[in-house]
Order: sequence, then structure tokens, then C-alpha cells
Amino acid sequence: MKQQFNIEKPNDDIRSYLQEKIDNLTKPKGSLGTLEELAMQIGWAQQTLSPELKNPCHIVFAGDHGIAAEGVSPSPQEVTYQMIANFWNGGAGINFLSRQHGFNLKIVDAGVNYDFKETDPIINKKIRKSTRNYLHEAAMTQEEMELAIQRGVECVQACYDEGCNVIGFGEMGITNTSSSSLWMTYLTGITLDKCIGAGCDHTGSIINHKYNVLKKSMENYKGDQSLEDIVRYFGGYEMVMAVGAMLKAAELKMIILVDGFIMTNCMLVASKMNENVLHYAIFGHQGDEAGHKLLLEYLKAKPILNLGLRLGEGTGALCAYPIIDSSVRMINEMNSFKEIKVTKYF
Repeated sequence: MKQQFNIEKPNDDIRSYLQEKIDNLTKPKGSLGTLEELAMQIGWAQQTLSPELKNPCHIVFAGDHGIAAEGVSPSPQEVTYQMIANFWNGGAGINFLSRQHGFNLKIVDAGVNYDFKETDPIINKKIRKSTRNYLHEAAMTQEEMELAIQRGVECVQACYDEGCNVIGFGEMGITNTSSSSLWMTYLTGITLDKCIGAGCDHTGSIINHKYNVLKKSMENYKGDQSLEDIVRYFGGYEMVMAVGAMLKAAELKMIILVDGFIMTNCMLVASKMNENVLHYAIFGHQGDEAGHKLLLEYLKAKPILNLGLRLGEGTGALCAYPIIDSSVRMINEMNSFKEIKVTKYF
């Protein structure tokens, strides 16, 4: 891959000072649990005893998938662009959460099978109108994959230039759980049957057909099974853009909010490209998609929430944001035993 990322592992020297500050806040040692863990991670990533979250942004990457022609989702492909209009009108799940938590929401056309107008309120990063059908051929070319990585980088750089240091990612693309399941099985070794789930099919009636189509796609694949080949052969443009975005965010030392099954698979790919990206990642929730729990365990990730969510769009990541914000407020706003006359009670 042409694009290279210089992602540094944060210096460990500050960790003992962070721990001392956290332990000396006016509370029993360890009594704020996950808040203390998050404060440690964010302070370590930012290399400061007084971490901060500034100008939060959330990017939803949208793209269509050629595999939709095989009926692996009960939803027709036009739902992708119809939902984008819902985003514009402020009526989707990610809209109310962005408003609630003060996120600047950006919608990106990575490869939607629709001709948007120049005046439409969308960031145009379109690679192509839908990927190809990987039952028969690679979803994208090497050049398209590299372009998607680069355009994901551009989206994050724009947020960073606006003063953002905490960023969430979401997606919109009918059948992208299928592509995610294939990434997962190839890159983790977990069998396909454990990686697939119902996606937006709440009845689960389509899972057997979905499994058969994906299994046949794997049988038809004749590539070298390298990381890049798996990513380009089975990926979606919106997914690859998210991978590039995550890697760039980590390079810029931004805090990355990871959403559900699809975005966790994007983080899986990013971590295979550069493992240091995980130091900057906070996993918002464990979703209701079958493989998500296994994938989180593979990454040794500890999700903040488990609310039975499976919407996507980045909704689970933003639901967790108040807890992340609380961890930063804890380390910055609580008094220490040195500052007030309270006897240590632990």
C-alpha cells in the first residue's frame, strides 16, 4: 500500500504520574472503575495529566456493495441513498445523538449507487457507484483501494484542521455486514458461521442464504490471502475509507470512538496495518450482531456499553461518549486529597 502512517505508541513514562493523580482524587482507590481506565488511556494517548476532548466530529461514510445483487439483505440497495437524505433532514439515529452530545456530523459519499446533486449537503469522495460483486470478482481494484484510503485520510485531516481531537466513525451501506464478516473470518481465523449475523434482518430468516453466498464467494476467491488482497477483494469503499480515516486519526493522536460490528472490523484491518492504532481507540459498545462479541475478544477490547444495539451509523460510539467525557471531567475536576482536608479513606 502506497500510503504510510507514522503512528507512535504513546510514551509509557507518563503512566505512573497519571496513576498517581487518579489514585489521589477524593475517592477510594479504583472506585470509579472504567472512568479511571478511560482517563488513563486518554491521558496516556495525549501525553498529559490534564487531557481534554475538543470539537468532537463524527463522520458517516456511505457506500454500496455489488454483493447486494445476491439477496444477502432483505433491504433493497436504494435504502442507502434514501437514508442519506434522512441524515440531511436530521431525522436518523445518528442525528439526535450528534445533537445531544455536540458532535459535528459529516456525511461522506464513498461509493453510493446514486447521482447526488452538486448542491446536496454531502462530502463527495465517491470512488465508483458501488463496488463490484465479489461472488464473481474483486470488489475493487488496488488503485481504488488506495484512493479510498487516501480519501479517508483527507476527511480526518479536515476535522483535525477544525480543532477536533476526538472523532467517531460510522457507516451506511446495505450488505456491509456481509463484507465485514468476510474480513473477520479471513483476518481472525474465526469460522464464517460465527462471523455472520442477521444485519438489518431482525427476523434472522435470511442468514442461511447469506452464509451460502458468502461461503461460495470464499470458494471462488483465488487471491493470495494477503491483508491488502482480502481488504480490496471483499471490502466496501465506505469501509476502506474508514480504515484510512482511523489510521490518520491515530497518526494525529486523536481519540477514536469505535462503533459496532462494521467499524470494529475496520479497526481490525487498521490494526493489522499498524497495531499502534489500538492505543487511540475506545470501543463504545458491544453490538447485537453475532460476531461482534468474538471480534472484540479477539482484539482484547473492552466495550463501554452493551445495549443490544445494531443500527450502525456510529450510534453506539456516540451513546458511550458521555461516559468518556465523564472520565476526562473526573481527572480534571475532582479535588485531590492534597488540595482539601479529607483523610484518605482507603
